[in-house]
Amino acid sequence: MANISRKNFLAQSGKAVLAATLLPKLSLANSGVAITPLVATQKPLPYAYTALQPVIDATTMEIHYTKHAAAYAKNMAEAVAAEKVTESNFETLFARIQNYSSKLRNNAGGHYNHELFWSLLQAPTANNAPTGTVAEKIQTQFGSFANFTTAFADAAKSRFGSGWAWLVVQQGGKLAVGSTPNQDNPLMSISELQGTPILALDVWEHAYYLNYQNKRADYITNFWQIVNWTAVNNLYYKEIR
Repeated sequence: MANISRKNFLAQSGKAVLAATLLPKLSLANSGVAITPLVATQKPLPYAYTALQPVIDATTMEIHYTKHAAAYAKNMAEAVAAEKVTESNFETLFARIQNYSSKLRNNAGGHYNHELFWSLLQAPTANNAPTGTVAEKIQTQFGSFANFTTAFADAAKSRFGSGWAWLVVQQGGKLAVGSTPNQDNPLMSISELQGTPILALDVWEHAYYLNYQNKRADYITNFWQIVNWTAVNNLYYKEIR
């Protein structure tokens, strides 16, 4: 055997393993063999409909989850089947979303956005604030948590009509805030805001109108009481690994 360092051996071995892993997938993709498509399934809520009161009332939560979000999942499943979608995850689907119908774009976005939203909420906590790495990044980039919440609130309040406000991770672990219309999100190729979402706020009227009527600003202010910062940190760590 030729003289080879341990580092080079491991590197070459790794390439061989990677090639062996990818080749079957590439050949399958080009062979006409059916690939398991993306599945639209609602996960059970990780808390009761009453858990977020008084920030979000139980009636709003139940209608939002069982009617609005359920419809997105159902309609996404129909569009995936009709358009013979072969992407197996949301990231690759959204990266090519311009190639699909508005029905798939709206409903896949709606399903993904809501599933993320539910996972980032918890029972109200007084003086709720970020901890860990996300807290440090917010402090570094925005100067303070107060400055960050102002920037996020501005994005949420200035979104005309329906949409979402986001905290995203961009290249190099940088944080950014912004908003998207309707059920678009920052993973979509057509979005002006690009990045991986780690915090989301639904500013469609059905998310808050029963309790807040036209006072979107109050809903946004109260939102900080129910953010699950542990979940936000976990998404950040996953993205930067």
